[in-house]
Amino acid sequence: MTEPPRKAPGAIDREIPSSLNQLYQEVILDHYRKPRNKGRLDDATHAITMNNPLCGDVIELMLRVEGGSIADARFLGRGCSISQASASMLTGRVRGKSLDAALELAGKFTQLLHGESAMLADDDLGDLRTLAGVSKFPVRIRCALLGWNCLEELTDGASPDGGPG
Repeated sequence: MTEPPRKAPGAIDREIPSSLNQLYQEVILDHYRKPRNKGRLDDATHAITMNNPLCGDVIELMLRVEGGSIADARFLGRGCSISQASASMLTGRVRGKSLDAALELAGKFTQLLHGESAMLADDDLGDLRTLAGVSKFPVRIRCALLGWNCLEELTDGASPDGGPG
């Protein structure tokens, strides 16, 4: 008798329950069709544009940082539904957070997409957990992380008052 293959410790079972998979699809399509916070942020203190050359996704993330907190966040971009939905969700989740808290959230989201099952129970991620299904498609992980990579690049070296470092 052969043993079933072992999963890596903490890895999310790639067989996402159909109910979660359906929710995942609905959330992505909702944010893709009706993106939140999409548009130019004229008074941005931080802005960056990044792309995913593998599939042509482009995200421009704009933040207005005041007193070390993200007062406003908006994005522009084009690409697949996953990259656009993830950027839409990102802007809603980081608004009002300190730079450190936003980066902590980005780290947790990255862990979730790389299969860390403990992140499925992390309430800080909220509806971002519905994107756990992306982990079933390794090529799509880059799509979902594009906006978050922008956030990390933008805040790398930012001073506590929100200005450039």
